[in-house]
Amino acid sequence: MKPIPLQLVTVCLESGERGVFVGTPLVPEHFSDEQSQIDDIWFSDIQEVPSQLTLDELIRLIRSQLCRCQAAVQ
Repeated sequence: MKPIPLQLVTVCLESGERGVFVGTPLVPEHFSDEQSQIDDIWFSDIQEVPSQLTLDELIRLIRSQLCRCQAAVQ
């Protein structure tokens, strides 16, 4: 089985609430601090997914969402 690179992003709100987001790596290890500064951040709508979804299926879903988002931004 081929490994899939994943990155966890934890967002902490001032209220103390915390969320962990899973996705393909946003910031590779070889990026400098200047290359990894946040320019903008936004959240998609909440999407229901089947509880038996495999990790591979989840990654495909994430990638398809990214493709749609990038096309809408350009």
